[in-house]
Amino acid sequence: MFTISDINKKSVFDKSIKWWNPGKTQQWQKDGLDLVIGKREGYYFYDLSGKKLMDVHLNGGTYNLGHRNPEIISALQEGLKEFDIGNHHFPSVVRAQLAEELAKATPDNLKYSIFSSGGSEAIDVALKCARYATKRKKIISIQFGYHGHTGLAIALGNERYSRPFLSEGDPQEFVHVPFNDLDAMEKALSGGDAACVIVETIPATYGFPLPEEGYLPAVKSMCEKYGALYIADEVQTGLMRTGKMWGIEQYGVKPDILVTSKGFSGGIYPISATVVNEQAGQWMFEDGFAHISTFGGAELGCLVAMKVLEITQREDVIRNVSFVADYLRDGLEVIKCQNPDFFVGIRQLGVVMGLEFNHPEGAKYVMRSLYDNGVWAIYSMLDPRVLQFKPGLLCDKEYCDELLSRVEASIKQALTLAKVEKY
Repeated sequence: MFTISDINKKSVFDKSIKWWNPGKTQQWQKDGLDLVIGKREGYYFYDLSGKKLMDVHLNGGTYNLGHRNPEIISALQEGLKEFDIGNHHFPSVVRAQLAEELAKATPDNLKYSIFSSGGSEAIDVALKCARYATKRKKIISIQFGYHGHTGLAIALGNERYSRPFLSEGDPQEFVHVPFNDLDAMEKALSGGDAACVIVETIPATYGFPLPEEGYLPAVKSMCEKYGALYIADEVQTGLMRTGKMWGIEQYGVKPDILVTSKGFSGGIYPISATVVNEQAGQWMFEDGFAHISTFGGAELGCLVAMKVLEITQREDVIRNVSFVADYLRDGLEVIKCQNPDFFVGIRQLGVVMGLEFNHPEGAKYVMRSLYDNGVWAIYSMLDPRVLQFKPGLLCDKEYCDELLSRVEASIKQALTLAKVEKY
């Protein structure tokens, strides 16, 4: 039987460089992060060497409910007694049930759920539905946004990800506008030729800049004015991370299409969903076979996702999100006051947090110091001044106290290291 404890760490690095992804493996080593994850449980995981780390990256929110959540594992184990992946061509007991549950859990203008195996695929589905509904091709997204790496999704984001694969897209077809800039958004929409606007409610890879007051409702109004659909990318901001089921609800916007993934899987079984309104789902009446996905809506994944939805909507979980958000914010404010020239900002909505540092690569220093002190968080890839700080929904006070203690020590340590560079 294969067990993690039997694996030699050096052999993993060697095989990863030789057979998997040499660039990524070597870059992490260059950054001083020789991490290979072994045992994992709750909001902790262990390096193969035995080093214990608190996880406040959560793989983008995938482990919202913790690593190897026992209730989710139990749901999968029970499901294995009767189900497998299923057949994507035919109606399914659990697929139909999950779709109904999503209709109840999302804004009331949304109806049909189209299932995929991952977030990027689900974004592609959303874009295809918008193009079908409007009979237009142009797609408007946010500069420095991120929506995945598949065929259409990759052209929406930063050129860092699209250029190597010659996938930037026609600039007349894929239009990028600055976040929080309503004039630029209206200019892009005013031609009346856009199929949709797609926005991460809080752009994660860009460092969690928050929407300015009135921005997202104004974008939705412009979409309605010019006949475009509004797609809410809730892959990292959904499932109670902002204190509401979907981040977009915090801004009073009902999107035409909503995408969820990552935490929807419980970190146990890959599944994502594109939830669409009547207009965006009409293609299924015309030709229900126009889009298919063999592993989209795998029946075992549906069982896991239903358990995720049930746990996430519990009243005690909702209360706990509020507690964690407030408690950590209070503690982080104290730490910021202790380091006012270096730790300069906290971007937050619920447990979606970005910690801002007054150094062009400040979050990289903090990431390394946190790693040394037993905390795993990652800098924002498109703004390394900002640390992505993503505690889970079920953290308790003891965990928060331990985390704040380690963050305090790590930021002081990072400041010392960063002083060799001007900031």
